[in-house]
Amino acid sequence: MSKYEVHPDFKLNGKSLRAVDLKILATELIESGELYEQELASFILDWLNDKDFVFVNTSGSTGAPKSIKLLKKHMINSAKATGKQFKLDAGTTALHCLPTRFIAGKMMFVRAVILGWKLDVVPPSSNPLDQVYKRYDFSAMTPFQLDNSIARLHLLGKLIIGGGSFSENLKELVKDSTAKIYETYGMTETITHIAIRRVNGKKAKDQEPPFKTLNKVTVSQDDRGCLIVKAPKVTTDPIITNDLVNLLSYKKFHWLGRIDNVVNSGGIKLFPESIEKKLAHQIDVNFLVAGIADDQLGERLILIMECDSFDASKLNFEVLEKYEVPKELFCVPKFARTPNGKIKRSDIITGLKSDQKI
Repeated sequence: MSKYEVHPDFKLNGKSLRAVDLKILATELIESGELYEQELASFILDWLNDKDFVFVNTSGSTGAPKSIKLLKKHMINSAKATGKQFKLDAGTTALHCLPTRFIAGKMMFVRAVILGWKLDVVPPSSNPLDQVYKRYDFSAMTPFQLDNSIARLHLLGKLIIGGGSFSENLKELVKDSTAKIYETYGMTETITHIAIRRVNGKKAKDQEPPFKTLNKVTVSQDDRGCLIVKAPKVTTDPIITNDLVNLLSYKKFHWLGRIDNVVNSGGIKLFPESIEKKLAHQIDVNFLVAGIADDQLGERLILIMECDSFDASKLNFEVLEKYEVPKELFCVPKFARTPNGKIKRSDIITGLKSDQKI
């Protein structure tokens, strides 16, 4: 018997299952289940074994994917912190629509089995609510999934979004949704989110709220201006990130962008993510701002859009500062993405071709 207990109220796809039942089910799914079921089954067996850790792969959106060892006690602490933050007690109904091979999907199962949720698992598709006909208290999605689920958000009570940037266009689409929607900040090393902010509701309409850390989590900055996370309940050591922030307090911050993405053009530092926010209301396709090598400037700023063609005359660059105006525009038919849908900036930039210039 595993030392990691199963909450007596836990249900998976409508069935009450104890640890021994879960092991039998997982074994059956590995042999005959769909790929997403096999991934869940493999993690179930890892979770129920007697080891005090699991290995988790990072997404690879900001570098080469790697395998990280996470302690199960830290994953349990993370699950309890989420339950407390969102008031998700035993009996909570939850929809699992993320790939279980990544940390966000793994934690949906851990939260359910530790907190006693009624968890339904559906294929991790781009439109996970299309075949859903009941209401759930809680779910987690990527921005891409959310974008394809706008019309059916009334089926969810609370929804957390992670795994990619939350565009201004997307915030506009969900502003009047009855679901309470939260953008999350976190990474594999912090066992998903350690900070959240509401993106719809009255407060979000008036201003852009900062990220606020969960209980027992504090933040600071290093000399680069990047965030340092101290979360003793989910990680042993402080985590030094490459995320530039405007630090408001030891509990609140505004995210500015990745230091890896900063463009140094003629000695002026430009922040692509900040420029993208200013342009978001004008561009109805996926896009990014980046820098490419330039003999005179060192780097020149460019705008890359995921499209076959684009009418550049529609763009109003008056919303930008002088040095924030892109020197060139590109149309790329399909952006490179990680398996869980995150845009791979570096691959997109290095793969640019001259005939894609507008």
